Amino acid sequence: MAADLVVPLAPSVWRIRLLRDFINGFIFRDDDGQVTLVDMGLKTHGPKVIGALSAIGSGPSDVTRLLLTHAHPDHAGGAAHVSRETGKPFGIHEGDADFARSGQSPPRDGTLRIGALANRLMGGRQAFEPIEVGETFVDGQVVPVAGGLEVVHTPGHSPGHAAYLHRDSGVLITGDSIFNVRGLRWPIKAFCTNFVMTMQTAERLTTLDYSTAAFTHGAELRDNPRAAIGAFLARNRN
Repeated sequence: MAADLVVPLAPSVWRIRLLRDFINGFIFRDDDGQVTLVDMGLKTHGPKVIGALSAIGSGPSDVTRLLLTHAHPDHAGGAAHVSRETGKPFGIHEGDADFARSGQSPPRDGTLRIGALANRLMGGRQAFEPIEVGETFVDGQVVPVAGGLEVVHTPGHSPGHAAYLHRDSGVLITGDSIFNVRGLRWPIKAFCTNFVMTMQTAERLTTLDYSTAAFTHGAELRDNPRAAIGAFLARNRN
């Protein structure tokens, strides 16, 4: 059922269950009915994103903005399909914009043997269908979505990786700074551009004010998530 696709996070904010709780997208709806979608999952998930709109009583014509946390195929894979269905281009941090346009993932961490191997094998190959980028963001920019969505640049997983903070609802979309799969954990090292930087910039999540931490990988945390993330980081520094 379409209703099973969405989980309410706050008034007019939903998580889209693209692959159970393991891969998620997100929906924000303004008071006037305008809809913003964040992250589109894998290539096969584009139709699910569109299906999630009907689950909240909206449709493709209501979508006015499309956003990505970063240019990896489990976030941008379904993006081209959603763009065609809605007629809208994407917004993404400027550090990942060229990767999104070319359909290529950012380079892997070359200090790791598997990362260096992936760079040799996959360098220049398309990882997902190229995406039209209509706007690029910088750290601290507030995108006019449902009262304002703040761009929080957290590079390391990719050069332009960004979390998004919706202050009005208290929802923070962490992107891939941290996973919540069988507990809080780091993203897979080999998928990061710079894993050490990923650990360093995740500290920014403890400086923000939010009541719900929404993860692209894993279910949300609602019970004092900032303290939970802070405790995870304290245990896993260096």
